[in-house]
Amino acid sequence: MPRLPASTLSSTHRRRLHTCCRPIPSEFADMGSFHDMRKAQRAQGPATIMAIGTANPPNLYEQSTYPDYYFRVTNSEHKQDLKHKFRRICEKTMVKRRYLHLTEAILKERPKLCSYMEPSFDDRQEIVVEEVPKLAKEAAAKAINEWGRPNSDITHLVFCSISGIDMPGADYRLAMLLGLPLSVNRIMLYGQACHMGAAMLRIAKDIAENNRGARVLVVSCEITVLSFRGPDEHDFQALAGQAGFGDGAAAVIVGAEPVQGVEKPIYKIMSATQVTVPESEKAVGGHLREVGLTFHFFNQLPMIIADNIDKSLSEAFEPLGITDWNDIFWVAHPGNWSIMDAIEVKLGLQQEKLSTARHVFAEYGNMQSATVYFVMDEVRKRSLSEGRATTGYGLDWGVLFGFGPGLTIETVVLRSVPL
Repeated sequence: MPRLPASTLSSTHRRRLHTCCRPIPSEFADMGSFHDMRKAQRAQGPATIMAIGTANPPNLYEQSTYPDYYFRVTNSEHKQDLKHKFRRICEKTMVKRRYLHLTEAILKERPKLCSYMEPSFDDRQEIVVEEVPKLAKEAAAKAINEWGRPNSDITHLVFCSISGIDMPGADYRLAMLLGLPLSVNRIMLYGQACHMGAAMLRIAKDIAENNRGARVLVVSCEITVLSFRGPDEHDFQALAGQAGFGDGAAAVIVGAEPVQGVEKPIYKIMSATQVTVPESEKAVGGHLREVGLTFHFFNQLPMIIADNIDKSLSEAFEPLGITDWNDIFWVAHPGNWSIMDAIEVKLGLQQEKLSTARHVFAEYGNMQSATVYFVMDEVRKRSLSEGRATTGYGLDWGVLFGFGPGLTIETVVLRSVPL
């Protein structure tokens, strides 16, 4: 992608684009005021989301036929009673289809992955270290293309994945694949799961608003290689994981003070907060072991989330005087169907409020941290296709939610922009 000609940007914008990457200018030494120096380094407006890109592996699995496939590839056809139970679990998820990296051919080459608890971490690690950055590149390239500026204008990279721990990490590999400048400031976040899509927006907001001219590439990539395993008649939580998780990557570009005529904001990030529910560490979590990644969750998880979400909403929207949660648009990590049901009932939400989250979950499954970006993309696409006035279904204010191990709740207040 060619670099924007210098004439495209004003002299003010050219100075701003490079401030975050250079030492403090010497002229600040004569200001006699640290406050003035810090003020000059900070952006004047809120961080904005300027582009969204998503990607999935090419292998699409229909949920209706997945039980037959799963029990065949794991050499478990003799467990017919368990297969029938798994089929009911798959139906109950309300997932229609999912994209997965693993294929029957790969599993034949690495049969340890098909057992329930055979040590297999090395086999899994060899796959994810290579494949996570590759899939991430597809999503990031789409976001950069929509953004419309060259890769070299990216100043920061924030990357998260539940898998692929290595040194140098997936962030370094992605930067090399994209050809990002060696001066790019990288942050790599491993082993966090579903809430990190929202959490990375909180991090990116802080970076963009405190470093004038910063352009932050935020990337999430999740593939289920670490957690795939064969069935066991005593572990229904593991079976639920095999039925509901999918693979996907997503990327957004965040920056403040969009360049007029060049960058088009999609949403403004007005605030971002995190809260941990007391004594909730056993509600949902995971453990990285020789057998790969195992998950656990409390069967009352939907109710725990629903019971704690109202307080987060109230605190976030109190400054705006908003108390009716049907007056805002929703970009929510779906988690699963029961979580969405519980939130709707607890908050008295109209069904349309979580329709995009339900759609993404049905078409892709739970892609952990990447999922909420797919939902965000769906919200803006529907707003456009339905002829709405703004990117938030015609509403000014919205909320982006993430839920994850802890139990952690991330609340991001968004403001839509005119379409």
